[in-house]
Amino acid sequence: MGGWWCGGLPSEVDGGQVSEGHATVPIEDYPLYDQAVERLFPASTVSLLWIERLTVGRLLPHQIEPVTVEWFLEQEYFGGRLPRELVWDFVHVNHVVSRLEGRFHFGARYRFLSDGEVEELEAFSARLVGTTHVASLPSSAHLAFSRIGRTRRNDQALLYVEHVRPDGTGAGFLVWFERTGGQWKILETDVVWIIRDAKSEGEEFP
Repeated sequence: MGGWWCGGLPSEVDGGQVSEGHATVPIEDYPLYDQAVERLFPASTVSLLWIERLTVGRLLPHQIEPVTVEWFLEQEYFGGRLPRELVWDFVHVNHVVSRLEGRFHFGARYRFLSDGEVEELEAFSARLVGTTHVASLPSSAHLAFSRIGRTRRNDQALLYVEHVRPDGTGAGFLVWFERTGGQWKILETDVVWIIRDAKSEGEEFP
């Protein structure tokens, strides 16, 4: 796996360009987000998800420069087996930050974060979260998503998911999807980076 160990908190710089007004994430992407959340964060272990309102273009914490196809391929994620056209589309679509909407259906309660602050006026899920003071909300995961890249035939897709816990630990994942018989399923996941100790100096791992 392509891996990197970081000893600090993720940067607020996302490696993408923020456009005025922000594009919105296509509706057809949300079922894939749902699958990724259900696979990585089972509903039985999650009380509340905080989700970054804007998508991220980075793949590593503190990454400032936009991700390029060449850099991505050098990391050999998934053992270098990703189709080049899928990598190209993933990198290309994530050069522009987009806005997520309340279209998730993974079952757990969630709220959006904007500029590090919880949006008080909106709450989404099967069990809506009211306007309770933020300090009293039981946070179990802070997530950020990339846009989803797709092949020309729309038979494979790629997503980046970033998870940070309140103590600063967390991980970043790439999720590889395949569509067969008109149904999307997760083909494989790869760990991009992991923070096991927020106070560590950081070290690399294979």
